[in-house]
Amino acid sequence: MMFRNLFYYLFALLLCSCGISKSIKHKPEISKYDYKIPKVIKHSDSLFTTKNNSLLQNKFGQWELYVSGNPMEIGLNTGALYEPLYHYQEEVFFEKVEELVPSKFKQNMLRQFLKWYNRKMYLHIPEEYKTEIYGISQYASDKYNYIAPKYLRNLYLHGAHDIGHAMQDLALVGCSSLALWGNYTQDGKLLLGRNFDFYAGDKFAENKIIAFVKPTQGYPFASVTWAGMAGVVSGMNTAGLTITLNAGKSDIPLAAKTPISIVAREILQYAETIEQAIAIAKKRAVFVSEALMVSSAKDKKAVLIEVSSDNFGVFEMANKLICTNHFRSKAYAEDENNKKHIIESHSQYRFDKIEEILRKNPVMNPQKIADLLRNKEGLADQKIGYGNEKALNQLLAHHAVIFQPEDLLIWVSSNPYQLGEFVAYDLQEIFSNKKKILTSQHIKKLNIAKDDFLDSVQYLDYELFRKKDRRVTKAILGEINLSPAAIQHYQNLNPEYWKVYSNIGRYYFEKGYYKAAQIEFNKALTKEITTLPDRETIERYLHKIDRKLR
Repeated sequence: MMFRNLFYYLFALLLCSCGISKSIKHKPEISKYDYKIPKVIKHSDSLFTTKNNSLLQNKFGQWELYVSGNPMEIGLNTGALYEPLYHYQEEVFFEKVEELVPSKFKQNMLRQFLKWYNRKMYLHIPEEYKTEIYGISQYASDKYNYIAPKYLRNLYLHGAHDIGHAMQDLALVGCSSLALWGNYTQDGKLLLGRNFDFYAGDKFAENKIIAFVKPTQGYPFASVTWAGMAGVVSGMNTAGLTITLNAGKSDIPLAAKTPISIVAREILQYAETIEQAIAIAKKRAVFVSEALMVSSAKDKKAVLIEVSSDNFGVFEMANKLICTNHFRSKAYAEDENNKKHIIESHSQYRFDKIEEILRKNPVMNPQKIADLLRNKEGLADQKIGYGNEKALNQLLAHHAVIFQPEDLLIWVSSNPYQLGEFVAYDLQEIFSNKKKILTSQHIKKLNIAKDDFLDSVQYLDYELFRKKDRRVTKAILGEINLSPAAIQHYQNLNPEYWKVYSNIGRYYFEKGYYKAAQIEFNKALTKEITTLPDRETIERYLHKIDRKLR
């Protein structure tokens, strides 16, 4: 073991020394920008301003950021305004990393690997976004300088979304989105909805930010994001172009290139039409597989731009477009990763669920889109347990968003998950030349009410189940013991969810209670299991138990 660890350490040092010195020393060219260090005025715990920029928290708990200027001004003002949120976001993210990788030795190995892996990233990010990231990073916490210097650390974090996608086993992502127009919508106009199911812990989603950005070049835009993030995962610009991201199945490439959120940011800032969006996507080298759903008010339609490190495709249909986590264009028809992902993952199941809902509701409006995004049932309205990743609403989303591009309207979910009120904004009004009042710019009369599920016993049971689930995980690892009453209570909190039986089966198995484990694993097989590998894992346990009981 000692020699193996020594080998890993020496290998990491070798990787660290090969070709990363330039990336570590790199800084963007900021001398050409005219800027001043912003002075933040704190009006209250929920309102902060600089000269022409502001950050405020609305009554729904969402933060609204309003910034403008050149890349350096946007970066510095953004960082200065949300500095405490930025520190908090870094803290919860790195706490999650420590939870996933508790060993200090392995954490150090990971840091060294990422320095090597990200060594070429700076070469693939446009200069203006590196400048903005540099400005934001001046307000990063000093606490994590041992990981990497502030600017480099923020640059690397823009690739964390991509790495989470590439390593699907981390179960960080499972997004669903759809675009409708023509006979599928009440007024015939474009209507889009998406769940962003990127999960890095509950705390990571606490301070959702809706950024309204007016750059000196390109289109003003709105983006649903978090502190420290200059890239885009869900957004709409004032030309009525929208973009959202859905992960595909990726091989893990040998080096990071352009983070997909930076590609999305460039499209959102500079594209008005789908043709322009495709041209931007084509010129950027990415390092994961991703579907970009792009809609255009000018084109009055939406398409999927499907990209990976070695392939590119575009998919479109008349009046309806659905996207989960597999690709649909001809370019990926024979892609082995994609075909395997369709068979093994929950992507096709969620796709079919959207189709099922649309068959029942062939003409949609924003309220019905919100209902779809909040749907917790399986196919044929089967009860599949709360938190099941086969559901459209997996009860872990960072955010959900609804777009009406031709009217420049956007609805953003408030916490928790997609269950809180969907808060409406009019981009035409927000980016007008009128003097802004330092209050929330949401349109109360257009808001979509919170989900009734929030007031139910089932919701309270689910939240308690999540706490008990963490205790069960500790029990499986042998850290604590569970009483029969605790086990029964845990399963009663979420009785249709296959994991409550599989987890107790694993607990009994580790204890050597093989007959009891067998009973629980067989119960799990009667429920809607999330993926084919999950089912195969249970079947392997049952095979082991059969041998032990002979």
